[in-house]
Amino acid sequence: MLQGARQGDGDCRERLFALCRSYLGLVARSQVETWLRRKVDASDLVQETMLEAYRDFERFDGCTEKEWLAWLRKILDHNAADFVRRYRGTAKRAAGREVPFRDPNDSAPRGAPEPAAPEATPSQEVLRLDTELRLAAAVAELPSDYQEVILLRNLQRLSFNEVAQRMGRSRPAVQMLWMRAIRRLQTVLEGEQP
Repeated sequence: MLQGARQGDGDCRERLFALCRSYLGLVARSQVETWLRRKVDASDLVQETMLEAYRDFERFDGCTEKEWLAWLRKILDHNAADFVRRYRGTAKRAAGREVPFRDPNDSAPRGAPEPAAPEATPSQEVLRLDTELRLAAAVAELPSDYQEVILLRNLQRLSFNEVAQRMGRSRPAVQMLWMRAIRRLQTVLEGEQP
């Protein structure tokens, strides 16, 4: 599809962008912090990113799916940073001074870096990208509260206490919601398999 889009095939270009929309939506939701969601919707971020990528498609000089997704993500990252700067510059309340509560009994580090993995082979990389795109599409099919709990717990790696605080629910309620969301996600993913 990437080669066809480059050669001017409009259908290939449309399908290429459509396939990436769910992936970008999931990435955008993970980048838009809960406090910012009152001002910015992740779909706005995705729409602006898709518009810029579509407009500047000729400037993309990569050749692989991995480079394509990295290019889209870079545009999304820049747009997210612009939204944050715009919000912080116009906010009456100093959002930068907000500090999330942390449970002193929770010893799990948030945002700890993953251990470095050996470099993947090209076929492993294709499988990983395909899995990420399938997963993003499956998450997009879930109800919004399921998407939210998976996003906070699995992508932002927040503790259940932090997820409960952000969602305005009790910890047991969030844990039950998360278990239901994961089960539903598994059902959706199993339904996709031939």
